[in-house]
Order: sequence, then structure tokens, then C-alpha cells
Amino acid sequence: MGRLFGTDGVRGVANADLTAELALGLSVAAAHVLAEAGTFEGHRPVAVVGRDPRASGEFLEAAVVAGLASAGVDVLRVGVLPTPAVAYLTGALGADLGVMLSASHNAMPDNGIKFFARGGHKLADELEDRIEQTYRAHASGEPWDRPTGAGVGRVKDYDQGFDNYVAHLIGVLPNRLDGIKVVIDGAHGAASRVSPEAFSRAGAEVITIGTEPDGLNINLECGSTHLDKLRTAVVEHGADLGVAHDGDADRCLAVDAKGNEIDGDQILAVLALAMREADSLRKNTVVATVMSNLGFKLAMEREGVQLVQTAVGDRYVLEEMKANGFALGGEQSGHVIVLDHATTGDGTLTGLMLAARVAATGRTLADLAGVMERLPQVLINVRDVDKSRVGSSEELATAVNDAERELGSTGRVLLRSSGTEPLVRVMVEAADIEQARTVAQQLADVVKSALG
Repeated sequence: MGRLFGTDGVRGVANADLTAELALGLSVAAAHVLAEAGTFEGHRPVAVVGRDPRASGEFLEAAVVAGLASAGVDVLRVGVLPTPAVAYLTGALGADLGVMLSASHNAMPDNGIKFFARGGHKLADELEDRIEQTYRAHASGEPWDRPTGAGVGRVKDYDQGFDNYVAHLIGVLPNRLDGIKVVIDGAHGAASRVSPEAFSRAGAEVITIGTEPDGLNINLECGSTHLDKLRTAVVEHGADLGVAHDGDADRCLAVDAKGNEIDGDQILAVLALAMREADSLRKNTVVATVMSNLGFKLAMEREGVQLVQTAVGDRYVLEEMKANGFALGGEQSGHVIVLDHATTGDGTLTGLMLAARVAATGRTLADLAGVMERLPQVLINVRDVDKSRVGSSEELATAVNDAERELGSTGRVLLRSSGTEPLVRVMVEAADIEQARTVAQQLADVVKSALG
């Protein structure tokens, strides 16, 4: 059996891969591991539990709450809130553990469990490994001490979470959004209430789409993975910009007034220059992943901003930021971390800060994002292959070397196995889009033949 934890928690098809039994068992194991690590020492432990609107989140939440309470952890249920809200509340309420139930941008049948440590920070890989080992030991019959009587956890609904989180977002904005018209696509997800409320309280005129979750429609032809409806709405309403979230709202993509996409790299570029101007871009450095567009790297070099690149995954961006005291980092997909105000990617905060920059400068979003030119980039997801052999296949290594020689200094190749889905991603950048498409397809064919 492979490792349960991927780059962003445990994910799978709800009630098939991710069962109530697994959710309960992992929650018990997490409580035990954190207790052994001394997290609960000297006080009664408390956990914050939230979820996105997926139908499966209802029974998975019940399982997680049952597991934690059975292990002696008091639980504060905050209901449907974004992942960054759960992280924020874990820290703000002094909780020992946070749990978010969401599969982010994945389709509705999937769900996931993500654990946060004290302070709202993602768990270290070593702790995730220990949780998995403990879970497997319990599942194989190893007994564990079960509290009884007053020792069992108590469960309460924490209804103030929504207002507390929105107030936090408004409180950290550099300026108000008066005079800005924005369209918000909530992906029928966890930000469907939070994001429109935050933008409205900040002074923006708000139009909403994708903000009517019914448990089944999350990410369905809307949100950050489907921008067409947002593009249309922005143009129709004459808005200054549009922002699109994913299911758990830890990411944000945008469109300008003409409906052109503004991706995570461009958002990072805009915020990096804004923060440098405000003297809050610590060490004059921004952190991004190896998937960032080459155009972003060239723009930062031209603007005199240092760039540090990490492996793909916002957790690795965050680790680099925390280790070296950097303030801004993110991914092309729209995960943007502003470490002074959030412990993880926060789509609503990102959208607010982007809109604040438009309001403060009086410039259009297109003009601001023009600081970088995106080089043509082609991404192909190759499914039904053995992704574990990406780094060991000689045939694939030869094909990559050949492609890199063909592209020269004006392009690059990146192959990586997905941490959240059963596939291999092939990414090719080139000065010419047709060349990028051709090379990407050739490599995708080799991936299929070599790893299929």
C-alpha cells in the first residue's frame, strides 16, 4: 500500500478511497501522535474542524469529530469555511490541531483531509508519516488507551468563525476598495459566502457567480479551473477585475477588465512589486516553484527582485519561506502565501490584495500584470501510467535531454508525478507556442510508452 499522505493531505474518492473509517482512524492517530510529541502537555487539547460544501464532507466531518473526541480532544466545529480560514482560526483560537475536509479543485466525488498543527501551520512530513504509521498499527489491531467519563472530548459549534475570519482579512488590507467593481466566482465552494462578504466590507461593488453550493456542484464548470463564465461576467458588467477561487479557496486566479486571465505568476509579480514599494518584501525575495513560467523569472530579474524556486506544492514554498524569513511566495495555480497575514495559501486574501493594488494605483489590472510576459507554456497530464518511475526511466531521460537540446536557452522541460492525482505532468515552455505543443506531445507519447 502506498503512502496515504500526498503533497496536500490525504485525498481520494469519498466513501471508496476516503471512507468514514479512514477519516476516524486518521483523526485518532493524529491526536495520539501530537500527544506523544508533547503538543497537548499540561492542558486539555482542542481542535478546529472545518469543511467545504461537498456532500461527503457531512459524514466525513462526523467521522473526524468522533475520532478526535474519542481520543480526548475537544472539538470546535466551524462548518463550511475556506482552508485558510481553518488555518487562521486554529492559530487565533490557540487550538492544538486543525482539520480541513476538502479536495480543493478536484471534482465533487473526491474529498480529502488536511491537518494543521498549532498556529495553523501544515504538519511536517515526519509527523504525517508518524500519523500514518499509528493509523496502520491501530487498523491491524494494536490497542490504544481510550479515555472514559470526563476524559472524552466535547463538541461545540463555533459560529463566530465566519465573522472572525472576515474581520481578519479586512484588517490586514493596505487600503480600501472603494470605487472598484469586482466579479467573484466562488466555485460553489467554501468561499461562496466569505469572499463576497470580505470584498463588500472592504468597499468594493461585488457581482457574484458560482456562489450557490448545494453539495454536488462544487467546481462544476466554474471556479479557478473553469474561467470562461468569469471572463464573460466581467466583460458584461464592466468590472475592473474578476477573481476565481477553487473549492476550498486556498487559491485565486483573476481576469482583467477585458476578460484576459491573470495567473498565479502574474499575481505574484504584481504583489511582489507592491510589497517592495511598501517595504514589506523581506530580503527583496519572492518564492515560487519550478512550474513558474520562465517569463516570471525574467521579469523578477529585470525588476531586481530575487527569486527562489522550490519543488511543486505550496507546502514546499511555505517551508522555504519559513526557513529563510521570506514574506511572499506562491504557485502559478494561484496558491499565494503572504506569510505576514496567513500560514497557507489564501485565495480571498490574494484577491483582496490584488484589488487593493488596482485601487491604490489607479492602474488597470492588465497594466499592472504587464510587468511580466508569459512565455508559451503547454501542460499535458498523462494518465494511467506508473508515475513512480518518472525519475528512473532511461528512455524518458533520453527524450527529455533531446527536447532540452532542441529548445535551447529559450525554453525548458519539466516532468513530474502529481502529488494529488494518478498522473504524470509534462510541461514545456518555448518562445513559440507551436514548438511547445509539438515537444510536449512528443514527450507525453514517450511517457505513455515508457511508463504505461
